[in-house]
Amino acid sequence: MRAREAQGVLVFRNEDLDPQRSRPECARAMFEDLRWLGIEWQEGPDLGGPFSPYTQSERRQFYLAAWKRLMDGGFLYACTCSRKDLAQAPAAPHESDEESIYPGTCRGRELAADEPSGYHWRFRVPDGRMIRFTDLHLGPQQFTAGVDFGDFVVWRRDDVPAYQLAVVVDDAAMQIMEVVRGADLLKSTARQRLLIEALGLSAPAYYHCDLVRDAAGTRLAKRHDALSLRDLRGKGYTAEQVRAAFDSPLPLKG
Repeated sequence: MRAREAQGVLVFRNEDLDPQRSRPECARAMFEDLRWLGIEWQEGPDLGGPFSPYTQSERRQFYLAAWKRLMDGGFLYACTCSRKDLAQAPAAPHESDEESIYPGTCRGRELAADEPSGYHWRFRVPDGRMIRFTDLHLGPQQFTAGVDFGDFVVWRRDDVPAYQLAVVVDDAAMQIMEVVRGADLLKSTARQRLLIEALGLSAPAYYHCDLVRDAAGTRLAKRHDALSLRDLRGKGYTAEQVRAAFDSPLPLKG
């Protein structure tokens, strides 16, 4: 809708970096379900040939170049902390119920590397720095680095670039003018603004949508075993009912 209103081009990007979760059959189902919902894109991975510039798993060289640029600028450090280490950190303040602010255990480590594999590579946030931006839907926003979020991973130890880095690189390369995504990613915008600045890129505008919720007010999310579009279709919902759920809760059928 945002693209149509602006007479723009809607770009669909397949963010399939996690090799354990991303499978061809899931991508095909995703394209089919979104088209059933009434979403039509003008650029995307299913509109081209066997190689697609819109499929993140095929764009490693661009993310690697960005990692090297951040390394050269002194923005990154290697981290060996596991999830268990972070969970047991006694002074790790929580960002939310599911995410804790990194306590800085490895922050002082100096390590030169030509390749990122073998470590988590974290972006060293400027503590106390206020990141401000205006969301086109939710209005003025501000987050404080080191308080609202901590040093975040841009490359995983299993040699997979993290979401935060990949989307920043792709938004710039694809000349995205406006990013439309869920309100649950609002804080990620603050992190990404720091990466954009460090890489010398231009920031797009952001529109964070309200999340679809059920009748109890709980947002539909995979971790809560929420209904997928495929499940909703199977239960007899129409595309019109699902789209209307952006304005009012979606009554769940038995």
